[in-house]
Order: sequence, then structure tokens, then C-alpha cells
Amino acid sequence: MAFNIKKRGKLTYYYQGDHPVLSPLVTETLPDGDLKIYFSGLTGGYSAKGVLNLDELVSMDPEREIPLVFKSWESWLIEAGICDSLKNVDFIEVHAFGCQPKTPNPLVDPAGYAAEQERLRKAYAQAYSNFFRDYLPENGVPARFTVHVVDVPDTAASYEFYGTALLQKELQKDSGSIDS
Repeated sequence: MAFNIKKRGKLTYYYQGDHPVLSPLVTETLPDGDLKIYFSGLTGGYSAKGVLNLDELVSMDPEREIPLVFKSWESWLIEAGICDSLKNVDFIEVHAFGCQPKTPNPLVDPAGYAAEQERLRKAYAQAYSNFFRDYLPENGVPARFTVHVVDVPDTAASYEFYGTALLQKELQKDSGSIDS
């Protein structure tokens, strides 16, 4: 997938197609040359499967989904030529929208449904914390806003994320990707 690029003043839009619905990435050039990066909403389910061309669809598994979201964002940064690793950016904020469990049916098994909600929330908190500890240990932990919603368009996902990060020119180094 190749990005089309449109520059308009301090903003650069990275998008696909002739009539895009949204830009996966938007950057804002700050007065000191740093880039503020806006990542569009993405899930570790169908979204990551498409971005990363995965054979497997990951569903309702925050431990596997959360790294896939960040790996997808990293692939966008590389493809856009912004930087070679997610380790080069410092996240300012991440907004997460937690989906309700797909099973069991809350009308048929309310206790099972409540237990699955609790499992997903704990798994999400652990996976999110582990990601920053394991993949971005030198970076700070962003402000996070989490809200639980009925669902998002991705019917396989447990969470949808969008985020804002900063590429600070004075901190640039060859960090390697999150797969390193």
C-alpha cells in the first residue's frame, strides 16, 4: 500500500485512494521542526489483519491485538518515510474504545457475559502495560483514555485505539522496529 501525500501548510496528510474517507496518518510540523503525529483509529482484529496482511484474524484477545495495533502504526510510519521505528516517537495520548464481548449472549448467560467483560478489561490493562514495558521501555507512558462502548465497526476486535505522538528531532536514532 502506498500513501498519497498532501501537504497543506504545517499539515501533511497520508492517505490512500482517490477519494479517501480518512487519513491513517496526519503530521503537524511544529515550529522547532518536531512532528506531532496523529494516528487514526485501528484495531488488532480486521484492521491489523488488513494493514499487516496477516493470514490469521485475532479476535477478543487483547494480549495479541494491542501489539498488532502498534505494529500497524509502525508500518505506517515506515511506509510514509517518517521514521524507521515506533521507538522513535513518544506517545502523548492513546484513546481506547473497549468493545463488549461477542460471546456469551448477555440475555442467555448474564454471569458469563459479566465474567468475560472482566476478563477483557484485565487482559487489556495487562497487555497495554506490557507493551510499553517490553517494546518501548525508554519511552514515557502516554496519557490514556479508555471508554467501553457497545461495539465498533470491527466485529472481531476487543479494542479500537487512536493516538497522538511526537517525533522529537533531537532524540532520533536508529532504534530498530518493534520486531527487533
